[in-house]
Amino acid sequence: MNISKVAIIGGGTMGNGITTVFALKGYDVQLVEITEDAYNKAIKNITSSLDRMVKKATITEEIKSQALGNISKAIGINNVSDNTDLVIEAIYENKDAKLNIFKQLNESVKPECIFASNTSSISITELANTGRPDKFIGMHFMNPVPIMKLVEIIRGYSTSDETYQLIKDLTLLLEKTPVEVSDYPGFISNRILMPMINEAIYTLMEGVANAEDIDTVMKLGMNHPMGPLTLADFIGLDVCLAIMNVLYDGFNDSKYRPCPLLKKMVAANKLGRKTGEGFFKY
Repeated sequence: MNISKVAIIGGGTMGNGITTVFALKGYDVQLVEITEDAYNKAIKNITSSLDRMVKKATITEEIKSQALGNISKAIGINNVSDNTDLVIEAIYENKDAKLNIFKQLNESVKPECIFASNTSSISITELANTGRPDKFIGMHFMNPVPIMKLVEIIRGYSTSDETYQLIKDLTLLLEKTPVEVSDYPGFISNRILMPMINEAIYTLMEGVANAEDIDTVMKLGMNHPMGPLTLADFIGLDVCLAIMNVLYDGFNDSKYRPCPLLKKMVAANKLGRKTGEGFFKY
């Protein structure tokens, strides 16, 4: 199977980044959003990202124009092209919402189409209960997608070797580095990262140090490019909490218990950069 037509479901931070990467590589990309306004916002963000690349001389104006020309619009899941070769879902971390999308798509796209989810923590095996488990796989891109090289490729229980190889080869064509991961909660990246962030929040809650000093220790002492609390604000505290809950429920292990301060901040809608305030103000 040759993948040439790709549909990206969701034009948020991850979705527009994934769209940008595919469009730059010449793929026919359908960007799927729920409203015209959401689609226009996504295209605006993609254009801004491409403009930054032009400014840095990593691409030319001609390449930017070609990339934007490779993107087409679809408003609503029912308007995904029926001859799509690959669907990548990149909506928010909610299992039921993701399942609903794939159940709808299973009825409308060709049987050969591969389904992929950009989920950062939800079981690929569970999401694959939509009619084509052998053609279902996880493609966990990292943020910001155009810059970060890693893609975790998660095999569900029934993912075929053919599907895995196609997605691995595709990832290499995108000039990304694929890492094969088994389907356990949090995969590799978030199973390691999120408990570290969660523990940093505990140290803040317990008064071990203030937020700035906690981040300074990790930046200067551990050579991390960004402190864990700044990173949590960048990711979104609601997303951090959702992933911790997946880990806690999936392993039934108290070491993954979300910090009460994290839960309180999410309840207060202090979600980080996207709301203007989290552990820091923006």
